[in-house]
Amino acid sequence: MVLRRSVPITADGLQRLRDELLTLKDRRREAAELIQQSREDSPGARDEGEGTETKNEQAFIEGRIREIEAVISAAEVIDEQEIEGSDVVRLGSTVTVRPLPKRTDVNYRIVGPAEVDPKNGFLSDESPVGKALLGAKVGDTVEVATPTGVRKFKVKAIS
Repeated sequence: MVLRRSVPITADGLQRLRDELLTLKDRRREAAELIQQSREDSPGARDEGEGTETKNEQAFIEGRIREIEAVISAAEVIDEQEIEGSDVVRLGSTVTVRPLPKRTDVNYRIVGPAEVDPKNGFLSDESPVGKALLGAKVGDTVEVATPTGVRKFKVKAIS
C-alpha cells in the first residue's frame, strides 16, 4: 500500500492547475495529430526536424499531465476562511514584508509546493523564506539563512 502525502493548495491554485490540465490535453491532441500527419506525409522517413520537436513536446506534455493529475488527486484545499483575520502567517496567507535594510515592502503569498511562482510572489511554505515567515506576527522580524548570508524581513501586514 502506497501512502500519498496530501498536497496543500489554495482554491485558486487548484483551479489554475485544472485549467492548465485542460490546455495540455488540447495540446496533446494537437501534437498527436501533427505526428500522425508527419507519418502520412513521409512514410518510412526518419524522424527529423519538426517531427522530433513535436515528439519532444508530446513527451513534455504527457509528463506535465501526469504531474498535474497527481497533484489534483492528492490536493487538500486550504480553508481560506480559517486564514482570514489570523494574526499569524499561515499557509495561504498573504504577507507584506520589508526586506531589511530596504524601505520597499514586498507581498508574498505562502502556498504549497504545487503553486510556487516566485516571480509573482507565491512562495512555498517549504522554502527558506516561507518557513521563516510561518507563525510570524505583524511587527516580527524574521531571519533567513541564505548562501549569501542572513537576510532579515520585517512583517508589516498579514491578510
